[in-house]
Amino acid sequence: MNKSESKYFNTALLMDEALLSLLEKKDFEFITIKEICEKAGVNRSTFYLHYETPNDLLAECLEYVNKQFLSSFPQKPDSFISGIDRVPLSELVLVNSEMLTPYLSFIKQHIAVFKAIYKNPASMQANEQFSNISEYVLRPIMKRFGVPESERNYWITFFIHGCMAIINEWLSGGCKESIDEIAAIILHCVRPENGLQGDSYKE
Repeated sequence: MNKSESKYFNTALLMDEALLSLLEKKDFEFITIKEICEKAGVNRSTFYLHYETPNDLLAECLEYVNKQFLSSFPQKPDSFISGIDRVPLSELVLVNSEMLTPYLSFIKQHIAVFKAIYKNPASMQANEQFSNISEYVLRPIMKRFGVPESERNYWITFFIHGCMAIINEWLSGGCKESIDEIAAIILHCVRPENGLQGDSYKE
């Protein structure tokens, strides 16, 4: 990273942290660019060098907090991905409580930013945010289950947007239900008794 790239990165980081700090005090729609700049210690022209709108900054904040989550996750993504072909089919699932619990805990710890993100779906860039999950996790798992390729996009859309909707509902209610309760609801929805597991497609 050269000096110019480093300066750009550090400025972006300051604005990410400024927005996260402001979200702890007020809703995203009431936060102004002026407040973000003052909190970050930059001027408006610097803001517009990085972003076109506050929604662009919100999207970057999502990426920032997700990287924080992944860096603290006990099982690294590469380890999980490389093991998909080796896991016995009877033990292979799209999602389990070991995956959900730390992520739901992380969302609850950062409730302000996730509330803002789910209130502004355009900022979520769901297709981009979940493209790696779809490409490197969901599709290989479905392939192993024998799900026809023509059906996989439908499964992925249902899975991702269904999980997002449940989490959004949880956030809207202030995360009153426990993490275990929400994890159980998601698991029940994505792994029904006659759903994608075991020999659903295999003869």
